Amino acid sequence: MSTDAGIHPTYGNWRRPRRPGLGPFGLLGTIGVFGGLVLTLLVSLVSLTAALVVLVPFTVLLLPLTIRTQDGRNSYQLVALRIGWFRRKAKGSTSYVSGPLSPRPGGRFRPPGLLSRITVKEGRDAYDRPFGVLHHRGRNLYTIVLGCEPDGGSLIDPDQVDVWVASWGHWLARLSHEPGLRGASVVVETAPDTGTRLANEVLPRIHPDAPPAARAVMEEVVERYPTVSSEMHTYVTLTYGVPAGQRRKPDETITDLAIRIPGLLSGLVGAGGGSAAPLSAERIAEVVRVAYDPAVAADVLSARAQHGGTGLEWDDAGPAACVETVNAYQHDSGVSRTWMLTLAPRGTVHSNVLRGLLEAVPGTRRKRVALLYRPIDPATSARIVESDRRSAQFMATSGKGMVQARAASEVRAAEQTAAEEASGAGLVEFSLMVTVTVDSDAQLADASVTIRNLQAASRLSMRAADRMQAAAFSCTLPVGILPWEHTLVPRELQEAL
Repeated sequence: MSTDAGIHPTYGNWRRPRRPGLGPFGLLGTIGVFGGLVLTLLVSLVSLTAALVVLVPFTVLLLPLTIRTQDGRNSYQLVALRIGWFRRKAKGSTSYVSGPLSPRPGGRFRPPGLLSRITVKEGRDAYDRPFGVLHHRGRNLYTIVLGCEPDGGSLIDPDQVDVWVASWGHWLARLSHEPGLRGASVVVETAPDTGTRLANEVLPRIHPDAPPAARAVMEEVVERYPTVSSEMHTYVTLTYGVPAGQRRKPDETITDLAIRIPGLLSGLVGAGGGSAAPLSAERIAEVVRVAYDPAVAADVLSARAQHGGTGLEWDDAGPAACVETVNAYQHDSGVSRTWMLTLAPRGTVHSNVLRGLLEAVPGTRRKRVALLYRPIDPATSARIVESDRRSAQFMATSGKGMVQARAASEVRAAEQTAAEEASGAGLVEFSLMVTVTVDSDAQLADASVTIRNLQAASRLSMRAADRMQAAAFSCTLPVGILPWEHTLVPRELQEAL
């Protein structure tokens, strides 16, 4: 954090993880380059023609590694994405039907895709509050969901905002010391207010003998209030894994998580999270149900207000039907599109840089902004920052002119990161995803323009998650889906590419 004239603190110095290897080739590409050169030199001792026969294929195979998109993907990764899409489409995996009339066993409305292998259990924390635990059976991961009611930044002193930002940074740094934590996410969901809660609070309290004018005013307020208001929900998910070599029963893991919840909640409250509490299994199912079918949001609120709950189970939280296309995801009463972060804001920003992106957007049914975090343990953090510092110093001493000036800026940033890490700050990899849900395909074009304007105001660079809209939609739900844990290619190998 830096201070401008001691009045307006700014934040920044986030750095894209440096890819190992020579230039754009990556680690595997660099090994291929040197291996090809050595093999070509050895073959050239026999014949120049044979050396050319060896050199040409190596060149053809390595050249696509030098062509990369803005977010660092090479040509092979783009081709693999399209091949995977055509394979899923040929197998019929891009469409999903559930319910009693579907061929799926059980006749229930189970969530599709990445959520299909999740089971939900429930435990009770130290304050005897129920909390749901999502068990990702394929990866043996466990997720808890915490609900928050943030205080907001309106009419708040700047000093208090600075304290909240610092406390949030401390809370994130603390996650790197959480045993077994694989990742965390913060999901901020906004939607037009249905007016159900206001109607349930106001209309039953109108006295039968009230003056007609007063009754008309109250009824008009209840009727018109939803058109100019919105509702906002904030969820924090924490996903834990079982340590390698250990076998633990689910009940033991739930007991362990119950002990951690009070401490995690106190940190969120100190960071401006307002009243925070764990979400029960029923509440998690309701959130997922409304995300897939926004039209039932009012019914869910009515049932909760009248009966204290809906009784909804996880196996009935999914859609009746959904279809994935190249650039959209159709599900029950909504059509969604998801964008992914490609470049964080350059330079420094103020604490309210994401405010416009987090606020409700007129003309949309629902909008979710998901911030994904992968805490790095202290030992790995120290190794990463020292490696970045050495690389930046090497580039600064080997370049000239503009390259040297840019490298000098990299050195200052690397030195600051190393100093902050040495003083106890945590190192966290982060990303951001945005999902917008509308009523029809015709409204997606307007929603795309709106998101493009919002990301420009937030100084973000994002791209649509084309050919993987269904998976991206699941990642923005508060269910603990971590993208790096659900890839066919191991994360270490992807970083080497």
